[in-house]
Amino acid sequence: MEKKLVILGAGESGVGAAILGKKMGYEVFLSDQNDIDTELQALLVKEGILWEAGQHTLESMQEAHLVIKSPGIPSDVPLIKTLKAQGKTICSEIEFAAQHTSATLIGITGTNGKTTTTLLTYQILKDAGLHVGMAGNIGNSFALQVAETDFDFYVLELSSFQLDDIQDFAPHIAVITNITPDHLDRYNYQFEAYIQSKLKISENQTEKDFFLFNAEDPVLINALEKTTIKAEKIPLATVAQTTGVYAKENHITIQRKNETTMINAGQFSLSGRHNLLNAMAASTIASLLEISKDSIRESLTHFKGAPHRMEKVLTIQHVQFINDSKATNINATFFAIESTDTPLVWIVGGVDKGNDYESLLPMVREKAKAIICLGVDNEKLRDTFENVTDIFIETQSMSEAVKIAHKVAVPKDTVLLSPACASFDLFENYEDRGNQFKNAVRNI
Repeated sequence: MEKKLVILGAGESGVGAAILGKKMGYEVFLSDQNDIDTELQALLVKEGILWEAGQHTLESMQEAHLVIKSPGIPSDVPLIKTLKAQGKTICSEIEFAAQHTSATLIGITGTNGKTTTTLLTYQILKDAGLHVGMAGNIGNSFALQVAETDFDFYVLELSSFQLDDIQDFAPHIAVITNITPDHLDRYNYQFEAYIQSKLKISENQTEKDFFLFNAEDPVLINALEKTTIKAEKIPLATVAQTTGVYAKENHITIQRKNETTMINAGQFSLSGRHNLLNAMAASTIASLLEISKDSIRESLTHFKGAPHRMEKVLTIQHVQFINDSKATNINATFFAIESTDTPLVWIVGGVDKGNDYESLLPMVREKAKAIICLGVDNEKLRDTFENVTDIFIETQSMSEAVKIAHKVAVPKDTVLLSPACASFDLFENYEDRGNQFKNAVRNI
């Protein structure tokens, strides 16, 4: 008798898991509360996958041996509670895919920096000739890649939502870039619950594995003092330390077991302390996989950065327009403003995730000459920043926000879209928001 696999959510991860499940001999049933477009319906029929749309029918899930849920579905919704009460095993696509590959897994998480670190690690490994895939929160579905290609290495960008539903998942190399408050609406506004979610990346690692962490992040250091990590711990810092990884005079220095490797990072294209830490993590991963320091240096030199992350769009009449739409939390926006050294016209706002804007106040006072709010509900932003700058304007469309920014800015100013919020009030996602910003700038 075929084992039954139920998948909740027909997004990229769900469809990938369905195709892998079918390949592994499961009877697969895919359920999505929303509509499924006709192209995807045709693919599911072609693959012999049963599906439903517009509802979740509990009766159709009764015989499930395993349930894979989309990271977007919270664990406390009634359907999930009911399935758990029935004794069903619920896991993530990450967990399921990992069970069906013998590849070396590299898992990268953190509130900020995980996308840049993932992209850079993938670039270095690919440039060095490794047979490597990139998945998780980025690239194609991990499960789909396991089903169709099965690389020797996977670089996985992992969100807290994906880590919430792992059981045995154990990356050979795990990285936590930093932990700052984010997605607190999903964790009942309990920061500690979010921290524990991030730490799950290390819980199944053994003494043969590696755990890289930002030694300059007080929240992370405090959490690690109360956590047992079996893997070899490698601290990352921008100042010299006796063990681990640090930066000195344009070189990344990696110290492990009486071995010192120095990598010239003088030509690394991304600026800011946070990007230096991202480069350290990626370089250390590559070094652990015995990639030469010359190959690592070459990749660092040619790396372009993540789309929608401090992306220089155009300079118009000596005003620089920067797209940082991927900054969906306070900490990411902090780094963006910190790395801007000209007068700032700041476009901010969207869906608030429990943000506390107070930490931004000193830097906004120092650098911002104008604030343009872009959101349906700007009340918290108004309360915090309205009296901080001479110009404070509310808008509800990207084209209007960019037009106002263009009018307000003078030569040598920077117009920065760094929203510190989710995008779902006015946009499909942060990519849509960033693309609309770029289009609006090009149409000035």
